[in-house]
Amino acid sequence: MDRKSELRAIIRAHKRWDALFGMFGLLAMMVGVLTLAALFANMAIDGIPRLTGDFFTSFPSRRAGQAGILSAWIGSVLVMFVTAIVAVPLGIAGAIYLEEYARKNWFTDVIEINITNLAGVPSIVYGLLALGLFVYTFGFGQSILSAGLTLALLILPIVIVTTREALRSIPQHIREGAYACGASQWQVVKHHLLPYGLPGILTGVIIGLARAIGETAPIITIGALTFIAFLPPVPFTGEPPAGMLDWVFSPFTVMPIQIFNWTSRPDPAFHQNAAAASFVLVFMTLGMNGLAIWLRYRLRKNIKW
Repeated sequence: MDRKSELRAIIRAHKRWDALFGMFGLLAMMVGVLTLAALFANMAIDGIPRLTGDFFTSFPSRRAGQAGILSAWIGSVLVMFVTAIVAVPLGIAGAIYLEEYARKNWFTDVIEINITNLAGVPSIVYGLLALGLFVYTFGFGQSILSAGLTLALLILPIVIVTTREALRSIPQHIREGAYACGASQWQVVKHHLLPYGLPGILTGVIIGLARAIGETAPIITIGALTFIAFLPPVPFTGEPPAGMLDWVFSPFTVMPIQIFNWTSRPDPAFHQNAAAASFVLVFMTLGMNGLAIWLRYRLRKNIKW
């Protein structure tokens, strides 16, 4: 066998292995996709008949036909709002400092290692930390504020890591060109790095929030209510009028807690309610991820390197 025949045989063997690995990867992907599709279809079949206007505007009830998710979805929205206003600015600011300002030494290496490790810490650990810190030490109680701060700590490492990766992906010549024109370090960050890195930053933020909205363990740990038939006070309403920030100290529940409460009951009608609420929660999560993809596409489309 000549040299060319040997090379052809080697190439054919490698192509067979490539095709085999491609089939294995496709099979692995389809297992996850089909599992998600089956679960989603099952929730849709059981839950869609309950998705009426009253289901979204009614409080939980001991009667399955009259129960709704009003307090749960409003609680989820308010908790996510507190989480976002705490985690997003702190995470982006921390990432900018570590990537652009901090000196590279053993201290920053330790910080980077710990941030990376925190992204993999079980969420129940954050719940225990928040129970001792926010609920008891700071005296925030079992409130929306405690829940928002807990979930902010949970997604903070994700925001920092994704923001740093977005900043690292920006070509170095953009920084050098800005410095050559006399820009200060903050001007480089504000006018060049943040606009160019915004698609990746927003993607990380929304993915982090999508994870937080489905968390149950830390919320249960800090004392979220499983049955709540009232809403947080609206600012400047009621007698006496509620203050601007009274709602952040209000008791609360969220969608995962409501789903857990319904699934723990023996009545099949409550299981149907849980399927409907799960369908709404999954749709909210997929919607947030879809928004991340759309924002990334639009922002990258407008960037000119």
